Amino acid sequence: RSVYDDQPNAHQRFMEKLDACIRNHDREIEKMCNFHHQGFVDAITELLKVRANAEKLKVQVTDTNRRLQDSGKEVIAQTEEIIRCRVQQRNITTVVEKLQLCLPVLEMYSKLKEQMNVKRYYSALKTMEQLENLYLPRVSQYRFCQIMIENLPKLREEIKEISMSDLKDFLESIRKHSDKIGETAMKQAQQQKTFSTTLQKQNNVNYGRNTHLGKNRVWQSKNEITLKRTFEEEDEHEEEVLTVQDLVDFSPVYRCLHIYSVLGDGEIFETYYRKQRRKQARLVLQPQSSMHETVEGYRRYFSQIVGFFVVEDHILHVTQGLVTRTYTDELWNMALSKIIAVLRTHSSYCSDPDLVLELKNLIVVFADTLQGYGFPVNRLFDLLFEIRDQYNETLLKKWSGLFRLVFQ
Repeated sequence: RSVYDDQPNAHQRFMEKLDACIRNHDREIEKMCNFHHQGFVDAITELLKVRANAEKLKVQVTDTNRRLQDSGKEVIAQTEEIIRCRVQQRNITTVVEKLQLCLPVLEMYSKLKEQMNVKRYYSALKTMEQLENLYLPRVSQYRFCQIMIENLPKLREEIKEISMSDLKDFLESIRKHSDKIGETAMKQAQQQKTFSTTLQKQNNVNYGRNTHLGKNRVWQSKNEITLKRTFEEEDEHEEEVLTVQDLVDFSPVYRCLHIYSVLGDGEIFETYYRKQRRKQARLVLQPQSSMHETVEGYRRYFSQIVGFFVVEDHILHVTQGLVTRTYTDELWNMALSKIIAVLRTHSSYCSDPDLVLELKNLIVVFADTLQGYGFPVNRLFDLLFEIRDQYNETLLKKWSGLFRLVFQ
């Protein structure tokens, strides 16, 4: 501002000074350039050399990169293969671990099927219980386990139906074999009574001869020999006598009872069994209309009843809760009333004293047999007095008729 405002020639002088300043700076720049020029030239020369080397290096780097890429492709492929193999290995390890969990389940299910095929139903139920409580919870996430879980109730129902069918066959079998069972039991009781009576007579004879000491020794020796032979014959006979187990296979009852107990339906089974046996008892107690005509009719009637109660007594002693003493006593009291009524009715039709006498003997054997199994038979012995009176009446009628024929 002072240049333009104060002096008229200030502008000229300013320009001169400015030019002088520019020239000074130019000289300094020129000095500086002259000072650094050689270095610049050397740098350019070096840069040109570096350029050539850089081109070579670029070519080498490009070639190296190309070769590296070519080599890397194989490495990448191998790496990918390794990764794939490791994934497969991991999957295989996982599968093996899962199979180790599933294999016991499959083995137990196979065992269950095998038990079903060979009809080992009680063992099959135990296997089902192990599957449900121990094995299936470990692998419940798999679909085949869900299928197994859905099939187990069906298998249980199948086992119940099969065991119930076996029980029905058993009930039919003992209904058919009850007369044979009763006949065997009555024979055995009669032989036992005969043996006891013979033994008692021998003891009485031996006691009566005690007054003769010398003779007593001889008789004692003979008696010992006789008793020995009798016991030996009795032992041989016992080996030949069939028992109720020989005549009837009770395994369906045991199996069905165990199966229903395991399934928690023991009371249902007991109710069904007792109901069916009561029905069979009513059928057994129903006599044939012609029973009074022959002694064989009475014998068959008694044999069926004895067979029925022998089976019930066996069930009472070999099972727990299926048949109770209260149940058998109730059934026997009902049967006894029916038996006495039937015998009174049919014996009244008998006009042959020999038949009445045989009936009396059958009643005695019948009563002795059931008494041996613990059933009270006092009412049967009371009935014998009535049979005795009837025998006297029929005998009196028979001989009175004969006497009339003789004296006419």
